[in-house]
Amino acid sequence: MTTEHVESPDDALRPALAGPAIATSPSTSGDARAWLISISLHLMLALLFWAVVWASRNDTPEEFPPLQLNIDQSKQPPPPAPVDVRQTDTLPLNDEVVDPSPQSVIVQSDPQVSTDNNIDDIQPQGDPTQVSTTPISSNANLTVAIGVHASNSGLFGRRGNGGNHQNAGPAGGSRGSESAVRGALQWFKRHQSANGMWDAEHYQANCSEMPKCEPGSIAPASGSDVTVALTSYAVLCYLGAGYDHQTPSQFRATVRKGLEYLRSVQKADGLLGERNYEHAVASSALIEAYAMTNDPELKGPASRAVAVILARQNKDAKASGTYGGTGLGWDYREPNAARNDASVTGWNVMALKSALAAGLDVGTGLKGARNWLERSWKATNPNWKMLVDPYTASSDFAYTWDATSDKVEVGAPGADAHDMAAVGGMCAVFLGHHADDMMLQSLANHAIAHQLPTAYPCNTYYLYYNTYTMFQVGGKRWETWNGVVRDLLVKAQRQGTGCYAGSWDWEGTRFHGNDIGRVLSTAYCCLCLEVYYRDGRELKERTL
Repeated sequence: MTTEHVESPDDALRPALAGPAIATSPSTSGDARAWLISISLHLMLALLFWAVVWASRNDTPEEFPPLQLNIDQSKQPPPPAPVDVRQTDTLPLNDEVVDPSPQSVIVQSDPQVSTDNNIDDIQPQGDPTQVSTTPISSNANLTVAIGVHASNSGLFGRRGNGGNHQNAGPAGGSRGSESAVRGALQWFKRHQSANGMWDAEHYQANCSEMPKCEPGSIAPASGSDVTVALTSYAVLCYLGAGYDHQTPSQFRATVRKGLEYLRSVQKADGLLGERNYEHAVASSALIEAYAMTNDPELKGPASRAVAVILARQNKDAKASGTYGGTGLGWDYREPNAARNDASVTGWNVMALKSALAAGLDVGTGLKGARNWLERSWKATNPNWKMLVDPYTASSDFAYTWDATSDKVEVGAPGADAHDMAAVGGMCAVFLGHHADDMMLQSLANHAIAHQLPTAYPCNTYYLYYNTYTMFQVGGKRWETWNGVVRDLLVKAQRQGTGCYAGSWDWEGTRFHGNDIGRVLSTAYCCLCLEVYYRDGRELKERTL
């Protein structure tokens, strides 16, 4: 009987898999050969799969070229144009009118500079390691320490990167105060001379806006010290807001030209100007710029400026200071054993404080200054031992103190000339007196009682020193002070357009030398509104 063979799908595939036809015996041999071929094929596939897996474990990615995507480039948006950071020096000014209300919107920033108070996005300036362990000298008992409202990013870290102030609001600032600072910096830029200085009398000639500001009262030809001081004040305003001469911003070239001018007038021995007052202000500008950028080109000029401050410090003939210092305060020019001027000494203390934070050698200068502070305050307040109530105790500070006779020159409380409680308070902060210290508290009480302004214009010299003191003291005193001063200054700033916009009027600001004019009044007011981030450290007593 013959069995009919039915062809399966496998039969159709066999010739192709088996290769050339060969003679076979019965169908049983063909089936065996087919199975052998099938097994060989599956084995080859298994070996190929194993090879792929092994290759994937090999750390030689160059054997596997990257995946190429076939994208139609004609349908893609063009790449963004490359940014030339050099152009940020010549960005146009933003002269948007700002509502003086503390709740007003901040003037729109440049793309490179944000004024949003976003703490998480801030890159602090300066060296955070130069904060709390830098000794004044090898045997000193003072160090830079954290202040009342300090962050942990270094003395200058609170200023932010190019105007990005992480804590202006929480520290007491407002949208209006930030707008006012921005307007002041724009005003300074429009009025800078081509050589980098700010001219007391002819500053308005540098601005193309109308109507023109009024001239100051002292020409640069007869007041070179004034020009040095005004240039330094303006540079400090930029540095205080976080704008230096290296970080790309709308104000980088402005700051750079200001610093170049100060370096151009510095004498070989390091002196800037003629008197210790202007020299200390200019020294502060060079020192802070160096501290914020670590620019090696500024280290030499800053160090030489500090050397002049130390060389001109008065010597203590009695050498009886509690802290063992042989120095005292400063007079206007050469050191002497008698006259210590509080106004001059205040700026020299601030310059040395910044120099210490910048890692520069300040010798025993701050120790001597603390000796001056203690002895001058006690001479001014013979009843100082009776000052025990932190809420009611009030003390004053002498305009001049004679270290040889203990005689003091003190004005009536709140007077515009010789009541130096504002300077004494600020020096107490920088020389280590804590917020609960009786000297500092009694000087702060005096300022609240006699120097808190009620309207603008007011004594902007007192305003500057007291605002920094109250910020460090903190608490109810700071709330009271800031609650008045911040909005008073914001509303008093000149608004609109023209040469005046962004400045503060000087008439009626009353302190000696206020008639220098608008550049000085604008600097003092701008610095007051930067207190929320400009300085966040104080010098405190510490046992090593």
